[in-house]
Amino acid sequence: MPAPPDFRLEDYDYALPAAQIAQHPPAGRDAGRMLRLNRQNGAFRDACVRDLPALLRAGDVLVFNDSRVFPARLFGRRAGLRAGPQPSRRNPAARNFLQGWVEVLLLRRLDERNWEALARPGRKLGLGERLRFAAPDAPAGEPPLLEAEITARGERGLRRLRFDWQGDFDALLERLGSVPLPPYIARPAEPNDRERYQTVFARLPGSAAAPTAGLHFTPELLSQLASRGIECRFLSLEVGLGTFQPLTAGQLDTGRLHCERYRIPEDTAAALRRARAGRRRILAVGTTVVRALESSARRHAGKVCPETAETELFLMPGDPFQVIDGMLTNFHLPRSSLLLLVCAFAGREHALAAYQHAVAAGYRFFSYGDCMLILGGEP
Repeated sequence: MPAPPDFRLEDYDYALPAAQIAQHPPAGRDAGRMLRLNRQNGAFRDACVRDLPALLRAGDVLVFNDSRVFPARLFGRRAGLRAGPQPSRRNPAARNFLQGWVEVLLLRRLDERNWEALARPGRKLGLGERLRFAAPDAPAGEPPLLEAEITARGERGLRRLRFDWQGDFDALLERLGSVPLPPYIARPAEPNDRERYQTVFARLPGSAAAPTAGLHFTPELLSQLASRGIECRFLSLEVGLGTFQPLTAGQLDTGRLHCERYRIPEDTAAALRRARAGRRRILAVGTTVVRALESSARRHAGKVCPETAETELFLMPGDPFQVIDGMLTNFHLPRSSLLLLVCAFAGREHALAAYQHAVAAGYRFFSYGDCMLILGGEP
């Protein structure tokens, strides 16, 4: 639904010192802090991720996003070819410019050869222009392993690319691509990010960003949850970089966000039906899981069904939640769709008071940062 007439995005802001934006993962996945928030009365207390099994009940169902981050950032060169007039041979600076470096961030696969992507320098890359991607250690003159043509231009820097290659495309991405760290991590990707910017249960490739709430889990923590009678189930939602982009007036007016594909398997849908019939709690690990579950419920009269579908769901304060009873989520950017989702579930005053406490208490924020457990009952 569109934002109500009295909605003001500036009411979902908070001040965060830059030093609290986590630039590296914690020493251990489950070593982070966790703020426990009671969504009914706004009470909160400090805890840590390793406390999670003790804070849940036997019979609770945790739902995780098992989508796998692929190496979506590619560095290459412009091929010096594009539609329209070509630069004069008497202008070597123009020719060199058309052969300069480019950076491409793959967002969403449209079909076998076509991708939605962001590209830099975006304003300079025209329709019909070709981009070439070679191995970093390739000898001069060696043919590129991947080529792409810009076939369409969209809003907010989006481009459509059609790729040409020989062999296994996914294997080439693993060789040529790098980890697509979010823009607020102000450093190049490091070898360690290949493992740490990925959940331990990641399975189906397709995400351009990690479902970060899942980064806190280790095999040992999952085993502890199971030993306490807490059920763990999985779905896949392909996380796009739209999650990091500022909200636009058009999104607020239409009540729709960027499109993301999700898949809910039969065993997960059946587990949730049993949990609901038995009045057991359903907890989403991350906002991506919330978006998939609540989207499915809206498509099927309040029930989560096995399906592969796409969602543009934008959950804002005032919107009802039909599936989840709780969520584990990282701390999110001010004025973002993810913060609005948290405020919709916990209440704006409760959520922002908890955020203010987290800032004052020195919590680490965003993808590699700490997390919140939002439930009813005593904190």
